[in-house]
Amino acid sequence: MPELPEVETVCKGLSGVLEGRRLVHVALHRPDLRVPFPAGFADRLTGRMVTAVRRRAKYYQWLLDDGWAVVGHLGMSGTFEVSPPGSNRPPPGKHDHVVIETDAGAIVTFRDPRRFGLMTLIPQAELETHPMLADIGPEPLDDVFDGAMLVAGLAGRRGPIKPALLDQKVVAGIGNIYACEALFRAGISPRRGCDSITGKRAARLVAALKAVLCEAIASGGSSLRDHRTVNGELGYFQHSFAVYGREGDPCPGCDCPGGTVQRIVQAGRSTFFCAKRQR
Repeated sequence: MPELPEVETVCKGLSGVLEGRRLVHVALHRPDLRVPFPAGFADRLTGRMVTAVRRRAKYYQWLLDDGWAVVGHLGMSGTFEVSPPGSNRPPPGKHDHVVIETDAGAIVTFRDPRRFGLMTLIPQAELETHPMLADIGPEPLDDVFDGAMLVAGLAGRRGPIKPALLDQKVVAGIGNIYACEALFRAGISPRRGCDSITGKRAARLVAALKAVLCEAIASGGSSLRDHRTVNGELGYFQHSFAVYGREGDPCPGCDCPGGTVQRIVQAGRSTFFCAKRQR
């Protein structure tokens, strides 16, 4: 499932196409995705101008000039494709569920074969209080997110740190890939208890999270199965994985003789790490 870097990459690609543009035609080719589209969704978007495209956690948000916002999630297989003005675009395929044309002539298509994505409308005044968004934790790339804020988010938790990082109430947008990679960079065992992530250790983990997320965004995200940029290109951060998906490989860049990447299961998810490097 797309994590913060993949959604950020999509939002950056869409901002240049949608921001400041009016939506002159909106077509739905099915009534629902994970949840039904709001009543009159296509008509309510038609004629509206997009004033901003932004991301919150793993959700994209398009702010509209009437005080509403399109809020969506890519699900497991959702992608956006942009066809430039004047391009010879084929007719929508069976998985092209939303097709939008801007006043500049660009076509934006949302494709989702598994239909686990969603797209809805929320008043902008409710974006911080809406049930879908209200309990999301701090953005890890915000300047104010630091070790102390991470410690506060982990307060009262007694389980291991790796599953806690996947809880969107603790920190926004982190998924399995980037939790594994950040813990490796920070030298912290995924088994370590949340109550031991304090002081310098917490600061080290925050720095690792920020670094790995920024590098992944610069690489267009990670394309393991479905993720594509809006131009249809693959992300390539998967070529920089130190541990994720590398069970049995030598521990990269480590001075731990005999160290290999191991895999364990935590909270139903695979965790990849080096037991000798990560303590």
